Amino acid sequence: MSKQYNDLETRFKYLIPNDTDKKFGLWVNTVGFERIPPNSPYPLKDHPYGYFFNAKKGRILHEYQLIYITKGKGAFASENMPRKEINKSSLIILFPGQWHTFYPLPETGWNGYYIGFEGQVADNIVKNGFLFKEKPLLNLGLNEELVSLFSRALEIAEADRMASQQQLGGIVLYMIGMILSISKNGNANIINNKIEQAKIVMNENVFKEIDPEELAGKLCVSYSNFRKTFKNYTGFAPAKYFQLLKLHKAKQLLIESSYSVKEISFMLGYKSTEHFNSLFKKYFELTPLKYRHSTAIEKPRPA
Repeated sequence: MSKQYNDLETRFKYLIPNDTDKKFGLWVNTVGFERIPPNSPYPLKDHPYGYFFNAKKGRILHEYQLIYITKGKGAFASENMPRKEINKSSLIILFPGQWHTFYPLPETGWNGYYIGFEGQVADNIVKNGFLFKEKPLLNLGLNEELVSLFSRALEIAEADRMASQQQLGGIVLYMIGMILSISKNGNANIINNKIEQAKIVMNENVFKEIDPEELAGKLCVSYSNFRKTFKNYTGFAPAKYFQLLKLHKAKQLLIESSYSVKEISFMLGYKSTEHFNSLFKKYFELTPLKYRHSTAIEKPRPA
Protein backbone atom coordinates (compact mmCIF):
# COMPACT_ATOMS: atom_id res chain seq x y z
CA MET A 1 0.00 0.00 0.00
CA SER A 2 1.30 3.47 -0.89
CA LYS A 3 2.41 5.55 2.08
CA GLN A 4 0.69 8.88 2.71
CA TYR A 5 3.05 11.79 3.31
CA ASN A 6 2.40 15.41 4.31
CA ASP A 7 -0.37 14.36 6.67
CA LEU A 8 0.54 16.26 9.84
CA GLU A 9 -2.46 17.11 11.94
CA THR A 10 -3.56 20.70 12.48
CA ARG A 11 -1.72 22.35 15.39
CA PHE A 12 -1.83 25.91 16.62
CA LYS A 13 -1.02 28.04 19.63
CA TYR A 14 -2.38 31.42 20.71
CA LEU A 15 -0.16 33.55 22.93
CA ILE A 16 -0.75 36.40 25.36
CA PRO A 17 2.24 38.77 25.28
CA ASN A 18 2.89 40.84 28.39
CA ASP A 19 4.13 44.43 28.68
CA THR A 20 7.77 43.31 28.76
CA ASP A 21 7.28 41.28 25.58
CA LYS A 22 5.86 44.34 23.84
CA LYS A 23 8.90 46.43 24.78
CA PHE A 24 10.95 44.14 22.54
CA GLY A 25 9.22 45.75 19.58
CA LEU A 26 7.84 42.62 17.92
CA TRP A 27 5.64 39.98 19.50
CA VAL A 28 3.75 36.92 18.24
CA ASN A 29 0.04 36.32 18.85
CA THR A 30 -0.47 33.03 17.04
CA VAL A 31 1.47 30.35 15.18
CA GLY A 32 0.27 27.11 13.64
CA PHE A 33 0.00 24.51 10.92
CA GLU A 34 -3.32 23.89 9.18
CA ARG A 35 -4.17 20.74 7.24
CA ILE A 36 -7.36 20.91 5.22
CA PRO A 37 -8.02 17.59 3.41
CA PRO A 38 -9.98 17.68 0.13
CA ASN A 39 -13.72 18.32 0.49
CA SER A 40 -13.38 19.34 4.16
CA PRO A 41 -15.17 22.25 5.88
CA TYR A 42 -13.28 25.54 5.88
CA PRO A 43 -12.45 27.56 7.91
CA LEU A 44 -11.95 25.38 10.97
CA LYS A 45 -14.28 26.39 13.80
CA ASP A 46 -12.01 25.85 16.80
CA HIS A 47 -10.18 29.20 16.56
CA PRO A 48 -11.00 32.02 18.99
CA TYR A 49 -13.13 35.05 18.19
CA GLY A 50 -11.32 37.46 15.92
CA TYR A 51 -9.57 34.74 13.92
CA PHE A 52 -12.47 32.58 12.72
CA PHE A 53 -14.13 34.04 9.62
CA ASN A 54 -16.59 33.42 6.82
CA ALA A 55 -14.57 32.93 3.63
CA LYS A 56 -17.32 34.58 1.55
CA LYS A 57 -17.39 37.72 3.70
CA GLY A 58 -13.70 37.87 4.58
CA ARG A 59 -12.27 39.56 7.67
CA ILE A 60 -9.98 42.28 9.02
CA LEU A 61 -7.20 41.44 11.51
CA HIS A 62 -5.34 43.69 13.94
CA GLU A 63 -2.02 41.96 13.21
CA TYR A 64 0.37 40.97 10.45
CA GLN A 65 0.40 37.34 9.30
CA LEU A 66 2.66 35.26 7.10
CA ILE A 67 0.88 32.24 5.57
CA TYR A 68 2.92 29.72 3.57
CA ILE A 69 1.06 27.14 1.48
CA THR A 70 3.06 23.93 0.98
CA LYS A 71 0.43 21.62 -0.55
CA GLY A 72 -2.80 22.03 -2.49
CA LYS A 73 -4.47 24.99 -4.20
CA GLY A 74 -6.77 27.82 -3.22
CA ALA A 75 -7.70 31.46 -3.75
CA PHE A 76 -6.89 34.80 -2.11
CA ALA A 77 -8.30 38.31 -2.35
CA SER A 78 -7.78 41.55 -0.44
CA GLU A 79 -8.83 45.19 -0.68
CA ASN A 80 -5.59 45.76 -2.61
CA MET A 81 -5.76 42.66 -4.85
CA PRO A 82 -8.59 41.01 -6.81
CA ARG A 83 -9.13 37.28 -6.43
CA LYS A 84 -6.02 35.30 -7.36
CA GLU A 85 -5.51 31.55 -7.50
CA ILE A 86 -2.75 30.28 -5.24
CA ASN A 87 -0.94 26.95 -5.00
CA LYS A 88 1.85 25.28 -3.10
CA SER A 89 4.81 27.65 -2.72
CA SER A 90 2.55 30.73 -2.36
CA LEU A 91 3.16 33.09 0.56
CA ILE A 92 0.33 35.35 1.72
CA ILE A 93 1.18 38.49 3.68
CA LEU A 94 -1.71 39.93 5.70
CA PHE A 95 -1.61 43.48 7.04
CA PRO A 96 -3.47 44.93 10.05
CA GLY A 97 -6.64 46.77 9.11
CA GLN A 98 -6.70 45.24 5.61
CA TRP A 99 -9.79 43.33 4.44
CA HIS A 100 -8.91 39.91 2.99
CA THR A 101 -10.17 36.40 2.42
CA PHE A 102 -8.65 33.11 1.36
CA TYR A 103 -9.66 29.47 1.13
CA PRO A 104 -8.48 26.12 -0.27
CA LEU A 105 -10.12 24.62 -3.34
CA PRO A 106 -12.49 21.80 -2.26
CA GLU A 107 -10.96 19.28 -4.68
CA THR A 108 -7.39 19.76 -3.37
CA GLY A 109 -7.53 21.14 0.16
CA TRP A 110 -4.20 22.51 1.35
CA ASN A 111 -1.43 22.47 3.95
CA GLY A 112 -0.41 25.84 5.32
CA TYR A 113 1.88 27.27 7.99
CA TYR A 114 1.14 30.65 9.56
CA ILE A 115 2.39 33.11 12.15
CA GLY A 116 0.69 36.29 13.36
CA PHE A 117 2.60 39.17 14.93
CA GLU A 118 2.54 42.87 15.87
CA GLY A 119 4.90 45.61 16.98
CA GLN A 120 6.65 48.79 15.94
CA VAL A 121 9.50 46.77 14.40
CA ALA A 122 7.04 45.21 11.95
CA ASP A 123 5.40 48.61 11.37
CA ASN A 124 8.80 50.10 10.47
CA ILE A 125 9.54 47.28 8.01
CA VAL A 126 6.33 48.18 6.14
CA LYS A 127 6.79 51.95 6.58
CA ASN A 128 10.31 51.74 5.10
CA GLY A 129 9.13 49.91 2.00
CA PHE A 130 10.23 46.31 2.56
CA LEU A 131 6.71 44.84 2.52
CA PHE A 132 3.75 46.30 0.61
CA LYS A 133 -0.02 46.04 1.05
CA GLU A 134 -0.21 46.21 -2.73
CA LYS A 135 1.85 42.99 -2.98
CA PRO A 136 0.30 40.62 -0.44
CA LEU A 137 0.96 37.50 -2.51
CA LEU A 138 4.40 36.11 -3.39
CA ASN A 139 5.43 32.91 -5.18
CA LEU A 140 8.56 31.81 -3.31
CA GLY A 141 8.92 28.26 -4.57
CA LEU A 142 9.10 25.52 -1.97
CA ASN A 143 11.72 26.15 0.70
CA GLU A 144 12.43 23.61 3.44
CA GLU A 145 14.33 26.12 5.59
CA LEU A 146 11.30 28.38 5.73
CA VAL A 147 9.10 25.42 6.71
CA SER A 148 11.60 24.53 9.44
CA LEU A 149 11.34 28.08 10.82
CA PHE A 150 7.55 27.83 11.02
CA SER A 151 7.85 24.42 12.69
CA ARG A 152 10.41 25.70 15.19
CA ALA A 153 8.24 28.72 15.99
CA LEU A 154 5.32 26.39 16.76
CA GLU A 155 7.49 24.27 19.06
CA ILE A 156 8.71 27.36 20.93
CA ALA A 157 5.18 28.73 21.25
CA GLU A 158 3.85 25.42 22.58
CA ALA A 159 6.67 25.17 25.14
CA ASP A 160 5.93 28.79 26.23
CA ARG A 161 9.11 29.21 28.27
CA MET A 162 10.69 32.39 29.60
CA ALA A 163 11.73 34.79 26.81
CA SER A 164 9.92 32.69 24.19
CA GLN A 165 8.45 35.87 22.71
CA GLN A 166 11.94 37.21 22.05
CA GLN A 167 12.89 33.94 20.34
CA LEU A 168 9.75 34.11 18.24
CA GLY A 169 10.39 37.74 17.34
CA GLY A 170 13.84 36.76 16.09
CA ILE A 171 12.36 33.96 13.98
CA VAL A 172 9.84 36.34 12.41
CA LEU A 173 12.62 38.75 11.42
CA TYR A 174 14.64 35.89 9.96
CA MET A 175 11.58 34.74 8.00
CA ILE A 176 11.04 38.23 6.59
CA GLY A 177 14.70 38.44 5.60
CA MET A 178 14.46 35.08 3.83
CA ILE A 179 11.24 36.09 2.07
CA LEU A 180 12.81 39.33 0.81
CA SER A 181 15.94 37.52 -0.38
CA ILE A 182 14.02 34.78 -2.21
CA SER A 183 11.59 37.21 -3.82
CA LYS A 184 14.38 39.50 -5.07
CA ASN A 185 16.74 36.76 -6.25
CA GLY A 186 14.14 34.78 -8.16
CA ASN A 187 12.40 31.45 -7.60
CA ALA A 188 14.23 28.14 -7.58
CA ASN A 189 14.26 26.20 -10.84
CA ILE A 190 11.97 23.21 -11.32
CA ILE A 191 14.57 20.62 -10.29
CA ASN A 192 15.57 22.50 -7.14
CA ASN A 193 11.89 22.98 -6.32
CA LYS A 194 11.39 19.19 -6.43
CA ILE A 195 14.29 18.70 -4.01
CA GLU A 196 12.91 21.35 -1.65
CA GLN A 197 9.54 19.59 -1.80
CA ALA A 198 11.22 16.30 -0.90
CA LYS A 199 13.01 17.96 2.03
CA ILE A 200 9.72 19.38 3.29
CA VAL A 201 8.09 15.94 3.11
CA MET A 202 11.00 14.48 5.10
CA ASN A 203 10.84 17.29 7.65
CA GLU A 204 7.10 16.84 8.15
CA ASN A 205 7.38 13.06 8.50
CA VAL A 206 10.46 12.77 10.70
CA PHE A 207 8.57 10.52 13.15
CA LYS A 208 7.59 8.14 10.35
CA GLU A 209 9.41 6.08 7.73
CA ILE A 210 9.96 7.27 4.18
CA ASP A 211 10.87 5.15 1.17
CA PRO A 212 13.07 7.38 -1.07
CA GLU A 213 12.07 5.47 -4.21
CA GLU A 214 8.38 5.91 -3.45
CA LEU A 215 8.96 9.58 -2.65
CA ALA A 216 10.66 10.05 -6.03
CA GLY A 217 7.61 8.46 -7.67
CA LYS A 218 5.28 10.88 -5.88
CA LEU A 219 7.40 13.75 -7.20
CA CYS A 220 7.16 12.28 -10.73
CA VAL A 221 10.92 11.84 -11.20
CA SER A 222 13.01 8.73 -11.72
CA TYR A 223 14.71 7.50 -8.56
CA SER A 224 18.20 7.47 -10.12
CA ASN A 225 17.85 11.11 -11.21
CA PHE A 226 16.25 12.06 -7.90
CA ARG A 227 19.03 10.43 -5.85
CA LYS A 228 21.81 12.01 -7.91
CA THR A 229 20.23 15.47 -7.90
CA PHE A 230 19.36 15.29 -4.21
CA LYS A 231 22.95 14.39 -3.32
CA ASN A 232 24.36 17.17 -5.50
CA TYR A 233 21.92 19.64 -3.89
CA THR A 234 22.34 18.63 -0.23
CA GLY A 235 25.59 16.68 -0.08
CA PHE A 236 23.73 13.57 1.12
CA ALA A 237 21.80 10.73 -0.46
CA PRO A 238 18.05 10.93 0.37
CA ALA A 239 18.09 8.05 2.88
CA LYS A 240 21.12 9.46 4.73
CA TYR A 241 19.64 12.96 4.78
CA PHE A 242 16.44 11.61 6.33
CA GLN A 243 18.48 9.65 8.86
CA LEU A 244 20.32 12.82 9.88
CA LEU A 245 17.00 14.67 10.24
CA LYS A 246 15.86 12.00 12.68
CA LEU A 247 19.09 12.20 14.66
CA HIS A 248 18.95 15.99 14.89
CA LYS A 249 15.34 15.71 16.06
CA ALA A 250 16.61 13.25 18.68
CA LYS A 251 19.15 15.84 19.87
CA GLN A 252 16.37 18.38 20.24
CA LEU A 253 14.18 15.96 22.20
CA LEU A 254 17.10 15.00 24.46
CA ILE A 255 17.63 18.65 25.36
CA GLU A 256 14.07 19.93 25.50
CA SER A 257 11.99 16.97 26.74
CA SER A 258 12.01 14.49 29.59
CA TYR A 259 11.44 11.47 27.30
CA SER A 260 13.81 8.61 27.98
CA VAL A 261 16.32 7.50 25.36
CA LYS A 262 14.20 4.39 24.77
CA GLU A 263 11.06 6.50 24.26
CA ILE A 264 12.82 8.83 21.82
CA SER A 265 14.19 5.86 19.91
CA PHE A 266 10.68 4.43 19.61
CA MET A 267 9.12 7.79 18.64
CA LEU A 268 11.58 8.17 15.78
CA GLY A 269 10.91 4.67 14.45
CA TYR A 270 14.16 2.87 15.32
CA LYS A 271 13.82 -0.88 15.61
CA SER A 272 15.95 -1.05 18.73
CA THR A 273 17.48 1.33 21.25
CA GLU A 274 20.86 -0.26 20.62
CA HIS A 275 20.69 0.62 16.92
CA PHE A 276 19.65 4.18 17.77
CA ASN A 277 22.49 4.52 20.29
CA SER A 278 25.01 3.21 17.76
CA LEU A 279 23.91 5.61 15.01
CA PHE A 280 23.78 8.58 17.36
CA LYS A 281 27.32 7.90 18.63
CA LYS A 282 28.58 7.39 15.07
CA TYR A 283 27.46 10.85 14.00
CA PHE A 284 27.85 12.86 17.21
CA GLU A 285 30.63 10.95 19.06
CA LEU A 286 28.51 10.69 22.21
CA THR A 287 25.79 8.30 23.27
CA PRO A 288 22.34 9.92 23.58
CA LEU A 289 22.52 9.77 27.37
CA LYS A 290 25.97 11.37 27.51
CA TYR A 291 24.80 14.03 25.06
CA ARG A 292 21.82 14.84 27.33
CA HIS A 293 24.09 15.09 30.36
CA SER A 294 26.62 17.22 28.52
CA THR A 295 23.97 19.79 27.54
CA ALA A 296 22.14 19.89 30.88
CA ILE A 297 22.17 23.29 32.55
CA GLU A 298 24.05 23.03 35.81
CA LYS A 299 21.94 24.20 38.74
CA PRO A 300 23.54 26.81 41.00
CA ARG A 301 24.81 25.39 44.27
CA PRO A 302 23.31 26.76 47.47
CA ALA A 303 25.49 29.29 49.29
